[in-house]
This record gives sequence, C-alpha cells and structure tokens, in this order.
Amino acid sequence: MLGKKLVTAQKRGETRALCLGLGMVACSMMMYFFIGITIVPFYTKSVWTTETLCKVLKANIKDKVFCPNSEGSEDEEIFPYPCLQVWVNLTASGQEVMLYQTEDTLEKNPKCSYVPDKSENSKEVKARIETIASNFKKYQTFPCYYDPGGTQTNAILSRLYPSKGLLFAFLWPTLMFTGGCLIVVLVKISQYVSALSAWQ
Repeated sequence: MLGKKLVTAQKRGETRALCLGLGMVACSMMMYFFIGITIVPFYTKSVWTTETLCKVLKANIKDKVFCPNSEGSEDEEIFPYPCLQVWVNLTASGQEVMLYQTEDTLEKNPKCSYVPDKSENSKEVKARIETIASNFKKYQTFPCYYDPGGTQTNAILSRLYPSKGLLFAFLWPTLMFTGGCLIVVLVKISQYVSALSAWQ
C-alpha cells in the first residue's frame, strides 16, 4: 500500500516537473518571438554601426521649434522647445556632420540634435538643453557612431539597441529555454530509470 502511494506521488511530481519544463520552454519561445518583432528590426534597420571618436566643432541653441510628442498627435500636443544643434568632426573620415542623440531623434526632428520629451514646465526643458550644450562644450571628444556606407551623412551619440543590449535581451529567454529543456530531460531520464528498475 505504501509503495503504491510512493509511486503515485512520484508520478504526480514528474507530471508537475514536466509541465513546468514545457511551460518554461513555451514562455521562452514567446519571449524570442516578442524580441524578434520588436527589438531586432530596430537593430537591423540602424545603419550607424561603426564607432569612432567625435570632436565637437560647435554646439548652438537656435530659436524654439515645434515638435509633436508622438506620431499622429493632436495640435494641442505639439510643444515648443529650444533647438540644440551640435556639429562634430568624425575622426575616422574627417567629415563635419551633425550629431543626434539616437536614431529616433533624427526621425522626430532632423533639425535638432536633441528632442526632449513633452513637459509642462518649459523652464526645465530649457535648463536641460542648456546643460547638454554646456556638457558638449566641456567634453570636446567622445565616442559616437556613424554610417560607414555613407547612406546617412550624420552621427549619433548612442544607439537605441546596441549589440550588448541585444545580447542581454536574448540572455533571459535563453536561460529559461535551457532550464526548461534540462527539466524535461531529467524527468524523462527519471521515468526511464524507474521503468527499467521495475522491469528488472
């Protein structure tokens, strides 16, 4: 009687462990799919792939410009902000190009190097942009990215999704997938050993 209870409990534990492993594999596959349709296209679409050194030539704040907070925004969501323009010299090619914060900045407003988020307090936006401009003037040389193919004749300060960020995004689903497969394999080995022992 006790042996039957132990066998039943063992089968229940194996079933739960098997469900856990398969669930982990399924969740990791969903995470792979989500990363594949969100982060990977932005990473592959970016042409600013080569890192070089940028030397600041000038950093000027122009008159206020208007920029919508998001695509398809209403007119009342369009907010003005000072336009910071930063021109740099690429060490790799010697070209004088305009610097943008990220790839997204160029799409939002190609006239400005920095596009702030929508803010109710225009003084904070102005102070932030002035601080950024003073930092560029203070730190004359810094790493940046440019397009080696020449499709984009400008540079960006940082990539939205760098190679390290992409690898880190794939790390957790990979660990979950490996753990789930390991649990399934261990359960199958346990079932095989139990069946072999019972047969003997």
